[in-house]
Amino acid sequence: MRLTTLLRPAFRGRPKAIDRFATDAEQIQRRVLARLLRRAARTEWGQRFDYAALSDYEAFAARVPLNTYEELKADIDRMRHGERDVLWPGRVRWYAKSSGTTNDKSKFIPVSADGLRDTHYAGGTDAVALYLRNYPDSRLFDGRALILGGSHAPNYNLPHSLVGDLSAILIENINPLVNLVRTPPKQIALLADFEEKRDRIAEIALRQNVTNLSGVPSWMMAVINRVLEISGKSYLDEVWPNLEVFFHGGVAFTPYREQYHRLIRSPRMRYMETYNASEGFFGLQNDPADPAMLLMLDYGVFYEFIPLEEVGKADPTVLPLWAVEAGRNYAIVISTSCGLWRYQIGDTVRFTSVRPYKFIISGRTKSFINAFGEELIVDNAEQGLQRACSLTGAVVSEYTAAPVFMDDHGRCRHQWVIEFEKEPADIAAFARELDQALQEINSDYEAKRYKDLTLQPLEVIPARRGLFNDWLKSRGKLGGQHKVPRLANNRDIIDQVLALR
Repeated sequence: MRLTTLLRPAFRGRPKAIDRFATDAEQIQRRVLARLLRRAARTEWGQRFDYAALSDYEAFAARVPLNTYEELKADIDRMRHGERDVLWPGRVRWYAKSSGTTNDKSKFIPVSADGLRDTHYAGGTDAVALYLRNYPDSRLFDGRALILGGSHAPNYNLPHSLVGDLSAILIENINPLVNLVRTPPKQIALLADFEEKRDRIAEIALRQNVTNLSGVPSWMMAVINRVLEISGKSYLDEVWPNLEVFFHGGVAFTPYREQYHRLIRSPRMRYMETYNASEGFFGLQNDPADPAMLLMLDYGVFYEFIPLEEVGKADPTVLPLWAVEAGRNYAIVISTSCGLWRYQIGDTVRFTSVRPYKFIISGRTKSFINAFGEELIVDNAEQGLQRACSLTGAVVSEYTAAPVFMDDHGRCRHQWVIEFEKEPADIAAFARELDQALQEINSDYEAKRYKDLTLQPLEVIPARRGLFNDWLKSRGKLGGQHKVPRLANNRDIIDQVLALR
C-alpha cells in the first residue's frame, strides 16, 4: 500500500472544521483571544494590562495599546537574554530574524513552543489537508518533499537558544517522522552559505523521487536551475516525473509564474500559496481556482485591521475581523501565542470575501510609492507587470521601483529596475504597456499622469542577470527568506542596486 493512502485518513477531518470559518468566524476569533489572554495573564505584560480582568475583545482593545517592533523591542531583548514570563509564559528560546526597522538592521521575532505548535506547524498540516481534499488522486507522500530553509546562529550564546530564518527554526524543530519524507538532510538544509547549499541540495535531490516543493519562489528557482544544469535536462518534469505541487510563499508568485510554467510542463503540476510570516501562519489558498487565500482563524493568532488610509495616524480606527469589508485595503494587527500584542506587522491585505474571510496580500505599509499623491501599492505593481508581460511576451524575474523626484530637465517619474528572465523585444514598448496598465488599475496614478503634468512616463532600466542576487549578497541577505523590496518611497534601495550595474 502506498504511503499517501495510509496517511490520507489522518488529514480527512480537518477540512470540515475549516469549513466552519464561513459561519462562525466571530465566535472562533473571540475564543482565540480569550485563550491567549488566559495563557498570558501571569506574564509581566499580562499583569501590566490586567489580562485577568479583561472579559472580551472590547475591553482588550480599550486597555492594550497598538504596538510596533520599536515598542516591544526592549521586552523582546530581555527575553533574548533569557528572562522568563515577559511577553509570553516561560522562556522563549527561538527568534526569527526578519528584515529591519528604521533604527535596526534586523528584527528578532519571538517564536515560542506554543506558537510553533498551534500556528506554524498547524498551518503546514492544514496546507496538506486542504491539498489532499482538493486532489483525491494525489500521491504526495509517495516521494520526497524538497523543503528549502535558511540558517540559524547562537542567540547571545545562551544554551539551546538560537536566532535565524523562520524556515530554519521550522526545520530544526520538525517532527522527526517528517524527515522520512523530506529532503535535503537537516545539516545541508541549514547551511549558512546559500550558494553551497543550493549546489548540495541539487546534487542530492537530483537522485530522489521528489513529489512536492516548499519554499520562496525566487530561491526555489535558483535550486531548480542548478538541478537542470547538473542533469543536462531542459524541463524539471524530466528529472522528477512525479512532481505534483509547489507550496510557495514569502513573495508574490506573479513575477515567477511564467518561469515555473516554462520549466515544468506536466499538466498535473499544481501551485498552492501560503502566508507563513515570521510573526505567524495566516493564510492558505484553499481553492485552486481562486488566487485569494483563506484567513486561518483558529490558530494562536487574533486579528485586527487598520484601514490603509489611517495607517500612521495617532489614533487610527482599529477593527476586529468581523467588522472588515470586502474590497478595502487594511494593515494587519495581530496578537499571538508568541507574545506579540496588538502588533502591526507591516503587511496590507484586501479582502475579496467575508463569508468566508478570503484575502490577497496587497503590499506593505512601508512598500509603496506616494511621492506625488499616486498611492501606488505592490498589488498595483504586480498586476501592471503581469499585463505588460502578457502583451509583450516578457518574463520578469526581479524588480524594484522608486520615484525620480526631479531630473536635470525638471521632470518627475517612476523608475523601475527590472531583471528579465525573458527580455521584451522592445523595452520602450514594455514601459508604455506597464505605464498604461498602472493608469487603468490606479486612478490616483492616472490622475498624476494626466497630460504628463505631474508625472512623466515611467522609465524601465533592464538589469543584468544576477544583479538583484548580487545586491542581496552585498547586504548579507542571499538565501533564506530574504526578498527584494518591490516599491520604495525614497531612492535608498534603487540607488544601491544601480550602483552594482
